[in-house]
Amino acid sequence: MRLFIAITLEENIKDSLYEMMEVWKSNFDHGSFTEKENLHVTVNFIGETKRLEEVKKAMDRAVKETHAAQFILSIRGLGTFKRREGDICWIGIEKDTILWKLQKELVKQLKEAGFYDVDDKEYKPHLTLGRRVKGNEEFQPEIQETWKEPLQMRVSKISLMKSERIQGKLTYTEIYHIQLDKIQDK
Repeated sequence: MRLFIAITLEENIKDSLYEMMEVWKSNFDHGSFTEKENLHVTVNFIGETKRLEEVKKAMDRAVKETHAAQFILSIRGLGTFKRREGDICWIGIEKDTILWKLQKELVKQLKEAGFYDVDDKEYKPHLTLGRRVKGNEEFQPEIQETWKEPLQMRVSKISLMKSERIQGKLTYTEIYHIQLDKIQDK
């Protein structure tokens, strides 16, 4: 199974992002754009493994060790990762201490469980909108104007996702999740 740990998005957030993506697509000659149902924020990419129970235990330990509480995910800002075969277009995630701490602990727990290929470079969370995208590069300043306020949602869980092709279509399926602690009233 091809696995990754992610933050899944609420339907209203996916709807808003997809509406914006439909406008943005007209600025490109070609590219592969993320399907609405696949929009997510990757926390850790694991890759191919049959060791499902070990991944679940690592997730459980990471949440317990960090005492990870629910937090607000703020989505804002556009960017690209330049690639020779075409750019990766993304929307950024504003820095949140809980998310960064949880991601680092997940790396630690996964490596301790023997998943040595887990990326431990600086975490740069984002939502991938398109891959191998080529087209009009002057559109971005206009689109940035649509980002006066971030899209926000409360994150109450992290999810273990399976990536597979079903009838030729890339499909992400949640196969496990762990709830984050409720925020305590002060």
